[in-house]
Amino acid sequence: MPELKLNQAPAHVRHGSNMGQPLTRRDGVLKVTGAAPYAADSKVEGLLHAVLAVSTIARGRVTHLDVAAAKAHPGVVDVMTPENRPALAEDPDAKTNPFMFRLDLLQNDRVRYPNQPIAVVIADTLEAATEGAALLAPRYETEPARAGLDTEGRFSPNTVGVGNPAEASHGDVEAGLAGAAKRVEATYETPAQYHNAMEPHAIVAHFEGDRLTVDTPSQGLAMAQGRLAGLFGMDPKNILVRSPFLGGGFGSKGFIAGPQILGVLAAKLTGRPVKLVLRREHMYGPVGHRAPTRQTLRLATDGDGALQALHHHTLTASSTFDDFFEPASDIAHTLYASPAIRTSHEAVRVDSGTPLFMRAPGEATGSIALESAIDEMAEACGMDPLEFRLKNYAEIEPLSGKPFSSKALRECYRQGAERFGWSKRSLAPRQMRDADGLLVGYGMGTATFPALMFQANAKAIIKRDGTGVVESGTHDMGQGAWTAFAQVAADSLGLDIEQIEYRAGRSDLPDAGIAGGSAHTATAGTAIHRAGAAVIAKLAALATENPDSPLYGAGNAGVIAREGRLHRRDDESRSETFAAILDRAGLDQIEESGAAATDPAAAGAYAMHAHGAVFAEVKVDPDFGQIRATRLVGAFAAGRIINPKLVRSQLFGGMIWGVSFALHEHAAVDHRTGRVMNPNLGEYHIPVNADVPALEAITVDEHDPHVNDLGVKGVGEIGITGSAGAVANAVWHATGVRVRNFPITLDQLIG
Repeated sequence: MPELKLNQAPAHVRHGSNMGQPLTRRDGVLKVTGAAPYAADSKVEGLLHAVLAVSTIARGRVTHLDVAAAKAHPGVVDVMTPENRPALAEDPDAKTNPFMFRLDLLQNDRVRYPNQPIAVVIADTLEAATEGAALLAPRYETEPARAGLDTEGRFSPNTVGVGNPAEASHGDVEAGLAGAAKRVEATYETPAQYHNAMEPHAIVAHFEGDRLTVDTPSQGLAMAQGRLAGLFGMDPKNILVRSPFLGGGFGSKGFIAGPQILGVLAAKLTGRPVKLVLRREHMYGPVGHRAPTRQTLRLATDGDGALQALHHHTLTASSTFDDFFEPASDIAHTLYASPAIRTSHEAVRVDSGTPLFMRAPGEATGSIALESAIDEMAEACGMDPLEFRLKNYAEIEPLSGKPFSSKALRECYRQGAERFGWSKRSLAPRQMRDADGLLVGYGMGTATFPALMFQANAKAIIKRDGTGVVESGTHDMGQGAWTAFAQVAADSLGLDIEQIEYRAGRSDLPDAGIAGGSAHTATAGTAIHRAGAAVIAKLAALATENPDSPLYGAGNAGVIAREGRLHRRDDESRSETFAAILDRAGLDQIEESGAAATDPAAAGAYAMHAHGAVFAEVKVDPDFGQIRATRLVGAFAAGRIINPKLVRSQLFGGMIWGVSFALHEHAAVDHRTGRVMNPNLGEYHIPVNADVPALEAITVDEHDPHVNDLGVKGVGEIGITGSAGAVANAVWHATGVRVRNFPITLDQLIG
């Protein structure tokens, strides 16, 4: 796979500032013409195809595999089992940091969950490998499956998410509940949900001597490189991971998964390049999912509707062999003001693959319950849901007491409600109908997601011809990162975007960290911005210290870069092109690096979040209970907007996922066997075009001087967090039936 360089610019680029412009995606033509290279497109001479054989039981051990029958099939080259799997330098069950998860790499005959890989068949063709895997005909020694949140052995985990305390509180919740004028207690359940990116996990692995080249979709190139280096006992510099494009990730490709590493092991076993692509049903097990939850909320208000106590408790599930606990209750830390708040978590262990990060982990599951409970509390107080939220608006972060770095949520409420027509909503449910007699409901939900920063590096180069090159191992999983980062790079270098060559998607470029937590643009963008500033400073020194330059002696007055020239700040008529400065210095190019990371001082002083408000309209057939989400309006404040067109697309994607969460997605688990019974896109329901309502996303102006140099907050996940609850609340308003078990299905409305 050749190195991908994106330097073509959209035809409508505006000269001058690039950030803030709604530029068309730089990779758009590649994608619509089929020329964008994905991992499975890599072609290597002598390529073999690998197919997983996976467990059909949830718990036990494999007692027999008919390896001879599989190997006898024409085209099958080898079968990898625990008996002949190449040795690893590290135990795949070892954990040395919170971002390392245990892997199933054929280390023994134990089965820990359904769809666990138990063998790999390698063949000359995909068809031969698939048929060989079927011929293995595994036999098992089966133990009873443990499935569902009612599994015995409930316990309190030490941490949830990544290092968050499982319990947190301020104030006396029990006293607040005891002295309340109004109280609500309700329990909500969310099902297991599975990542279903269009591009499944895939890998093409190729050893050449002591070097390994891997093409695989990755949201964390350097992390994947490091994990492979540890497992195979290699110098990371001898491993190249390429991931120019991802066909969706949503968290599941943040860490290299077991099936991908099995592809590397297959290449090592055979001594030939190997391609392994997961089948859709294989996604339901070894590559993460969103865990189920049972959330109990207890709320209390005084006689005026002001919250006096809020307790958010979550029961969730993790695997029997690893730890990741959905931090669903934590959303209650930040949204609504109350003198007493408590959040708590419990867990059970079940025979499933380990749940991991899935778009808005914790916030998505927690917000649909919290926003439903807030509406129930508003109803108990006889208040409009928006009025109730404004009554309990948090001016500071409730749990920590920190001021917000910025918060434009009031304006989100105002603009969203006005655009949606919230004032037309009846207070009582089941009062509104359309011309066809369908019940109409209006609901709302508050959106929030933390404004995170990770670590990233970048390099910026100015060439003698006056063009620029920026390098950072960033990831584009469909969000338009190639375009947004090129916009940041162009502005930092004072060039138009068509003069920028942006290099990304490879582990041999500066480490850009992970594309997760809605932090990639903020983190890698800051590193790119700083690299550009550093190289401009270096260029300025060449000019201002040279008597032959018109910028000589600018000193404290300084210079500014714009349109390929340096200008004196105090006299912009005195300027010089980048090319002239480098030509006089006899340099072909100059380069500098930039780095970004969390600012501990700012993080300690401020609560940093993006906010939003989502308003939903649904229509429900009064006889049959059929639900249609017909209209969503969301207003979001997320700091500085790099590219409004890309941001709107991201917000739409989140809002659609919110509809899916409320009305569609559900992994049906057979508690007798522990197996997911709908591991395919025919039966695991996600929205299709007919399910997508009319969408409108408003971006509310917000300036935040504290989150990072660019003032950027992420938008990839916030769209879910208000939308799911808004749809659920709209269904109640339409029907008068409060459904607390998601997704909402017609049988729950007509029973």
